[in-house]
Amino acid sequence: MILLAKVGIGLGATLALTAGWVFHEGVICIDVDEAKRDGAHVHFWVPATTVSAGMHLAPRHCLEQAAEQSRPFLPVQREIAKELKKYPNAELLDVRDKSNHVSMVVRDGRLYLDAVTEDGEKVHVSFPTETLRDVADGLEEASPGI
Repeated sequence: MILLAKVGIGLGATLALTAGWVFHEGVICIDVDEAKRDGAHVHFWVPATTVSAGMHLAPRHCLEQAAEQSRPFLPVQREIAKELKKYPNAELLDVRDKSNHVSMVVRDGRLYLDAVTEDGEKVHVSFPTETLRDVADGLEEASPGI
């Protein structure tokens, strides 16, 4: 009985440490709500660690192609990721017209993108700003001439 308890404690501790590592970078949230009757409501949460892990698991030729296509923008992406650390709470964009609203805000090290249409459809995306740097690093590794 004591052996079973020790195994249970060991498995519980391993699970807790694994969950802590997986979620240490934060969570990427994507929420899409259609306002029409029987509209789709998609709410997708994934650990941000999957981005950097996915960059290592993706086929090499796919990453090389993505790196080649994004080559002109990688220095800008890296600079934006670096500068966003200096502004942990800032409103970057807020555009409104008579029927639509789009905003981009950095709050507590996360980037929030929100859009609402005149029909009431809503799109919300949020992720840790560190994820931008992880993507730039992964693409630079895939194409060492950048």
